[in-house]
Amino acid sequence: MKFIHAADIHLDSPLCGLARYEGVPAEQMQSATRRAFINLVDLACAEAVDFLLIAGDLYDVDWKDYNTGLFFNQQMTRLREVNIPVFIVLGNHDAGSSITKQLRLPDNVKEFSTHSPETVILEKIGVAIHGQSFATKAVTDNISLNYPPAIAGYYNIGLLHTAVNGREGHDNYAPCSVQDLLTQGYDYWALGHVHNREILHADPYIVFSGNLQGRHVRETGAKGCTLVTVNDEHKTTLTHCPVDVLRWGVCTVDVAHIATADEIVDKVRETVLATLQTADGRPLALRIMIEGTCPAHAELHSNTERWSNEIRSIATDVGLGSVWVEKIYLNTRAISTALQQDESPFDELLHTLRTLPQSNDSLLALSSELRHLKQALPLEARTEYGFDPENPDTIRQMLNRVEGFLMGRLLPQA
Repeated sequence: MKFIHAADIHLDSPLCGLARYEGVPAEQMQSATRRAFINLVDLACAEAVDFLLIAGDLYDVDWKDYNTGLFFNQQMTRLREVNIPVFIVLGNHDAGSSITKQLRLPDNVKEFSTHSPETVILEKIGVAIHGQSFATKAVTDNISLNYPPAIAGYYNIGLLHTAVNGREGHDNYAPCSVQDLLTQGYDYWALGHVHNREILHADPYIVFSGNLQGRHVRETGAKGCTLVTVNDEHKTTLTHCPVDVLRWGVCTVDVAHIATADEIVDKVRETVLATLQTADGRPLALRIMIEGTCPAHAELHSNTERWSNEIRSIATDVGLGSVWVEKIYLNTRAISTALQQDESPFDELLHTLRTLPQSNDSLLALSSELRHLKQALPLEARTEYGFDPENPDTIRQMLNRVEGFLMGRLLPQA
């Protein structure tokens, strides 16, 4: 017996954070979640799985129009033609109260109730699937406690959208513990909500499959689903199957002691080329971090627009059109021994910028000053981009960029 466990598809969710510049294939990027979903359906057909599980957040938000639902139903019809049923629980993004437009689902698709746990028995293959959908976006109760005990003689699967005691970057919805899940006696827990693949327990398996397609730079690396194979003795084997169509990554380029901006661009070329080799032939969206104390600092920051676009150009050249730069951070520092000896106003400014991040009291004061900025920011900047001006780490990063900006203009270039 074989089945696929997928979750957090966020169908038609836009990819976030890509800078707008010549050559960025915006349309291709925005169709990524659909193309990853097609890859999932292709995999299910190729593997001739017995069924497909979707553990919540099939959709990202309420449909803009009916095309999202039409696309999903079309893909489900493909699975029906090869006798593959699909079982879905709703998560916080596509909870029963969140999606206002509806289309009748193909008859091979079962959406679990929002009112209480349900059990579906697949008699021919000896499987019992237990699940409950989210009725509202913010489910804060431990709904796993109401799931029924395992049915003897069957391979029991729990389908659940949950944070499992909380995960950084994810709201603590349907909280539960690993022990809560083990208590039910199931053979496999198919979880959704956490976008990184995690195996929380083996024998029995408790698994987050992760999302199908990374949507921003905090979702890096291979994304996909879990192919589960079960033998007659209920021994379970897992295979991670990437189905993503493009990857996100962070390139950190150490430029310590590099003398010129041109040499920095050359080092970016080497780093991007090495990163591209790890992408399994997929296009890459990269955040490039230029870091280090170097003589090239003043030249780099005296014309950041030029050098940022030199970096974009070199990334495009290396990737033959398959590498796009999400953002560039020029986090270099000047070699400042001369200023320290002179005790000039420049040195005082540099000293202030470098000591502020080390003082908790100063960071708290800055945090208070910036609180109004957080409220003014759009939600996307605070969530998808992870920009929080009240967070001390964010303030440290901002101070480093201010130093680079000012010193690049105040220091003489070599």
